[in-house]
Amino acid sequence: MAGSRRHPRLQLGLLLGPPMLWLGVLYLGALAALFLTSLWTVGPYGQGIQRTWTLENYRELFTVDVYRTITARTLLTAVAVTLIDAVLALPIALYMGKVASVRRQRLMVVLVLTPLWASYLVKTYAWRGMFSSSGPVAWLLEPFGLGTPGYGLVATVVTLSYLWLPYMILPMYAGLERLPDSLLEASADLGASTAMTMRRIVLPVLFPAFVAGSIFTFSLTLGDYIAVKIVGGTNQMLGNVVYDSFLTGNNMPFAAAVSTIPVVIMLVYLTAVRRTGALENL
Repeated sequence: MAGSRRHPRLQLGLLLGPPMLWLGVLYLGALAALFLTSLWTVGPYGQGIQRTWTLENYRELFTVDVYRTITARTLLTAVAVTLIDAVLALPIALYMGKVASVRRQRLMVVLVLTPLWASYLVKTYAWRGMFSSSGPVAWLLEPFGLGTPGYGLVATVVTLSYLWLPYMILPMYAGLERLPDSLLEASADLGASTAMTMRRIVLPVLFPAFVAGSIFTFSLTLGDYIAVKIVGGTNQMLGNVVYDSFLTGNNMPFAAAVSTIPVVIMLVYLTAVRRTGALENL
């Protein structure tokens, strides 16, 4: 019996083994090439790559104030976008998973997915129009004596929060669907308040779903540079440094060195959330 139960698993492993091996080699090979490139330099006046091993690119990253500032700004922006999306996604996912009827659930899933079908550039330029001096934001704030924040860090955080919000709603909705209604009913029967039920039952169940969504929102924000170019004003993030170093500065090794920062940050983040056990509960 044990052998017969292992047989389908063995077949599945043999079937998925080559594609997983190929993906592993592809991604790990690309990361290795990225790291090796970051240890090279460019010749005088940007003439060609010199394949001599050096840590000069990393020394510049860690010693020049502007790069430290850009790294901190990128990290804080990613954290802010993730937290904003989590706060916005919670009531939406809670209504979809525990309040709405089945028909309305399907409609809301479609509505959540619909923005993903639209062009990234169209949505970003739409927010650029929203934050313009004559846009809807300025019109809404004018009665309060306020003006639009314009293009900058606020516009960047708002735009990225909008772009990645579906990636937070859907995991939370899936997590709430797995939460038995009997637990909520038992909590109410035992006299627990709504706040206590949320704190003791709903939020612990939602934490793995939040982790799953945050992996998307956090990593996508770390690597974004197009939205920052459109609505970020003079602000830069790590993606912009990579873009400018590669295309404008013709300095591929330094661009590769900058690219390792989001990779390292995500590895640290994934290691931290794995120790919480959240990934095993997805």
